[in-house]
Amino acid sequence: MGEKTSTAGKPIQCRAAVSRAAGEPLVIEEIMVAAPMPHEVRIRIICTSLCQSDVTYWKMKDFPGIFPRILGHEAIGVVESVGEDVDEVTEGDTVIPTFMSDCGECVDCKSKKSNLCSKLPFKVSPWMPRYETSRFTDLKGEVLYHFLSVSSFSEYTVVDIAHVKKIDPSIAPNRACLLSCGVSTGVGAAWRTANVETGSTVVIFGLGSIGLAVAEGARLCGATKIIGVDLNPDKFEIGKKFGVTDFVNSGNCGDKSVSQVINEITGGGADYCFECVGLASLVQEAYACCRKGWGKTIVVGVDKPESKLSLTSFEVLTSGKTLMGSLFGGLKAKSDIPILLKRYADKELRLDEFVTHEVRFDDINKAFDLLIEGHCLRCVIWMDK
Repeated sequence: MGEKTSTAGKPIQCRAAVSRAAGEPLVIEEIMVAAPMPHEVRIRIICTSLCQSDVTYWKMKDFPGIFPRILGHEAIGVVESVGEDVDEVTEGDTVIPTFMSDCGECVDCKSKKSNLCSKLPFKVSPWMPRYETSRFTDLKGEVLYHFLSVSSFSEYTVVDIAHVKKIDPSIAPNRACLLSCGVSTGVGAAWRTANVETGSTVVIFGLGSIGLAVAEGARLCGATKIIGVDLNPDKFEIGKKFGVTDFVNSGNCGDKSVSQVINEITGGGADYCFECVGLASLVQEAYACCRKGWGKTIVVGVDKPESKLSLTSFEVLTSGKTLMGSLFGGLKAKSDIPILLKRYADKELRLDEFVTHEVRFDDINKAFDLLIEGHCLRCVIWMDK
């Protein structure tokens, strides 16, 4: 405790991987991390993993892309110090930060119907959520921007308490960190958002990490037919580990659309369709192959903000289908992450298979290369190995 007490309330100098320009390699440099403000926690990151959203915003030249920035939002760490008015965690606690807030106070957080906090609503802001300021500066005093309220590509970061969940420290950190974003998002989309029923048919567009996590969630819910749709046929073998039973190569459907092929396979459409790529055109394909009357289409993938869907009012009226979005899988971080961790500990939820690579912090740019080249599902980045 002595070491923690000696840094509490003071700035900490540490290393961070700073994104200084769109698409350029991250630069590992010394930075200053300010002490936490009220309702904030300063965390020493144990390990972090690379998510597709990090790559998307790393490439983005225009706002909400902004530089210099500390990316990273899927992580696990230990509380180094807390600001005023923090009583949920204390120094030394193992915690998972999340990009979604769970304040526990607003109407939405108190309701079982939504995970969309209205007190600290989701936005891709360069600031801390409560104060619209940064806790990071470089050694020249220049402000470094935050990312998704987490910024885990730093040895230390500051996170609002609404974005922090204390967890059991006995869970391996290179597995627990996956529940900070990607696996929780996919599993939750099937479990919480869609409420997939036993014996149902599920279609998943895009078998990246998120799509595979949806398959895992659907498997846990008891779906009997899980159809993966992807351009890469190698994804079927990978998908089988997570419950995928059938595969459709979307580039090999001849003169038929993907939705036509799936409607034929399923005898009129699937019970649940998940779009996990982030393309409006695929949302429409998913909607076209979910069953009339009760089919649900769930949008999980992140498309460009200006992308639009085109559905006729008559089609919506007469099809009786449901179209819904799922942010962080509809999960309430503070109550649902512990459930998923227990299911992993009980050997029900598969996490090990998602981690295909692990690298040292110094090799963080290698993690970007692996993900961009399609060689990995999740690459865990260790801060101190």
